[in-house]
Amino acid sequence: MICFENVCKSYGRVEAVHNLNLEVPPGELFGFLGPNGAGKTTTIKMATGILRPSAGRIVVAGYDVYAQGPMARSLIGYVPDMPYLYDKLTGREFMEFVADLYGVNGRKSRSRAEELLALFDLLNYKEQLIESYSHGMRQKLVMASVLIHDPQVIFLDEPTAAMDPRSARLVKDILQALCKRGVTVFMSTHIMEIAERMCDRVGIIDRGELVALGTMEALRQRRGEGTLEDIFLSVTGNSEHADLIRVLDGGSIS
Repeated sequence: MICFENVCKSYGRVEAVHNLNLEVPPGELFGFLGPNGAGKTTTIKMATGILRPSAGRIVVAGYDVYAQGPMARSLIGYVPDMPYLYDKLTGREFMEFVADLYGVNGRKSRSRAEELLALFDLLNYKEQLIESYSHGMRQKLVMASVLIHDPQVIFLDEPTAAMDPRSARLVKDILQALCKRGVTVFMSTHIMEIAERMCDRVGIIDRGELVALGTMEALRQRRGEGTLEDIFLSVTGNSEHADLIRVLDGGSIS
């Protein structure tokens, strides 16, 4: 359902993503992990058509993201790490606006919007301006809007950021239910526990390169580590932690 073929992205002399080859099958909940600046957001933006790769090819739902962009994007849902919302719209108006962008029929979009707002506990706030929403409410509104056109593939960049535990659990349950219906979810997160509990497979990217890939069981067998956090620190290196401890102990960075 998602295929990266020798994908690279450079900003001048800096290569943010290097020769990425990765396939995600239909119905999989895939976790994409990495340190800050590792290339996670760049990868997601390329897969959703926001950024053009410097080299390589990306296919989503059978369509080349750049050669067949409109067809690919019609099947994609995307939640960025810092979503932009129109503060002077109400929650209902925003849902209808997104439905119009995807060409969802007016009557169907209104019914679908009501269902999704209720699902995310936002129905009582649908006539309030978005400027009055908390950050967590905004995140849930974006999640609801992403589902209004029934996408086949969903890309999520830190989807549970700023959500309370109840809302985060709701998102987790919704994503797992969608995957059981055949929807493919590609999710980046810094929260190891979420990735470990939710994801069918995880990939870890570091300095633009995919350094680990597999199920938790396979990664444990291969790396000889216990938790996903242990595996993550093992493959991305923990020299920064060692340097910090050395400085706190009165030493210097070598």
